Amino acid sequence: MSAQDTIASLQKQFPGKVGQAKEFRGEWTIEVDRDQIRPAADYIKNTLGYNFLVDISSVDYFGDEPRYEVVYEFSTLGGANNQEHLRVKIKVSEDDTTVDSLVPVYQGADWHEREVFDMMGLKFNGHPDLRRILMWDGYPYYPLRKDFPLEGLSSDMPGEAFSRPAPLEGGPFVAAPEIAQPLIGEALTTTREPRAKPADL
Repeated sequence: MSAQDTIASLQKQFPGKVGQAKEFRGEWTIEVDRDQIRPAADYIKNTLGYNFLVDISSVDYFGDEPRYEVVYEFSTLGGANNQEHLRVKIKVSEDDTTVDSLVPVYQGADWHEREVFDMMGLKFNGHPDLRRILMWDGYPYYPLRKDFPLEGLSSDMPGEAFSRPAPLEGGPFVAAPEIAQPLIGEALTTTREPRAKPADL
């Protein structure tokens, strides 16, 4: 079944809960109402044959509402037909950052959801073990939120872990103005990259 047929089937199965399809470079994306993500995922897997959850990621549209978006990448693997890919998005309000977990449908959602929780602070209802996966337990911030500063924030757990703001004065991977010459119409490197090395180094 093609991605277009999949989307038409979803729209018929969940009337008024699935948005219009968008295509870009052969990839298809649809938006699903947040409260329908688990039944939609179950239908995508068990009826439409998308047996592999490739990834779950999140986006912070800081300043807009709904602020967050969760992005699911589904794929068909092992079938006789060509591999198909489907992207599904849901919107998440800043006032209610909970989403139904897909672990009951796709076991592979486990670590993906933990990473979104750890980095963005979105919570997944029904997840069997929702705890941080990259940062340590007790870390009070969510580093992928747009209001998290580039240099980081101080935190301290005596005997456990700590973090300190990182200096932004330069480093081994920082652009040098004499190497990264701007194109016509672009800002200077020192404007684009606040950690740009001085020209005399």
